[in-house]
Amino acid sequence: MASEWTPDKKHSDRERWICIYPAYINSKKTLFQGRRIAKDKCVDNPTHQEIKDVLATTGLKMGVENKLYPRERSKELVYRGRIRVQLKNDDGSPVNNDFPSRDSVLLYLCNMIPKLKSRASKQGGSDQSTQSGGGSSSQSSGSKKKGKGRR
Repeated sequence: MASEWTPDKKHSDRERWICIYPAYINSKKTLFQGRRIAKDKCVDNPTHQEIKDVLATTGLKMGVENKLYPRERSKELVYRGRIRVQLKNDDGSPVNNDFPSRDSVLLYLCNMIPKLKSRASKQGGSDQSTQSGGGSSSQSSGSKKKGKGRR
């Protein structure tokens, strides 16, 4: 458990590391639901695993925690996961000069997650499913209503 913050905590203490929830960079979320970056720069439904994979290449110290974002309405495992990242050394200097702030890390994630191989294979399949799913979703929702009324 994280202890209470005190001024004598060092930047290397895990409690001082920044927290990143997938909702921060999810283009499907509103600002009220927790998005922190402009919608046009965000990613569709990122996962904590994708965030972890991208940050692993940066050399930043990080950790994954099994936490649920407080504003998340769904309690499913897909939405679980919080990434903690150390941005500063104990003397206050950035660990990596490319990432001086939380926003710089979030923007980097937004740029790199779509380039992941796992994301590229999903994109090909999701484009087809959204095209065929778009027309059928209205039909299926209509049939659900009819089905409930008949039974």
